[in-house]
Amino acid sequence: MLFSDKREQLRNFYKQTWQKAQQGLPLDALEQQIAKVISEHPEYHAYLQHEESLAADFLPELGESNPFLHMGLHLAIREQVATDRPAGIQAIYQKLLLTKHDPLEVEHLMMEHLVEVIWQAQRSHAMPDEQAYLDHLKNLNKA
Repeated sequence: MLFSDKREQLRNFYKQTWQKAQQGLPLDALEQQIAKVISEHPEYHAYLQHEESLAADFLPELGESNPFLHMGLHLAIREQVATDRPAGIQAIYQKLLLTKHDPLEVEHLMMEHLVEVIWQAQRSHAMPDEQAYLDHLKNLNKA
């Protein structure tokens, strides 16, 4: 269900997962991950309670941030770190964590670079440049 090209279905899955978590119902492994990300972002809880949010566009040119994309990027970073894919990202994450001390802050820093690499790949109709991504992340430790 999570891997869908239908935006509303994906967003509804987040909503249903959050409802299940709040009701104390059993969650599968993926739902547990999603519920954790949602719980860490109370500023997005209202979006999960309103049906119109499931169809909203969230236009960056109007200064709008897409809460569903944001939470999805957290999940992507966590999956990358857990699987060490691209190779070396786990070590970079651990090193950043030593200096930043806050996993969410580290993920937010990493997400900026993930989005940039994805955008570049889409723009050039190519696969994301994993080495460029890792190089950008390594430079975060120098900042």
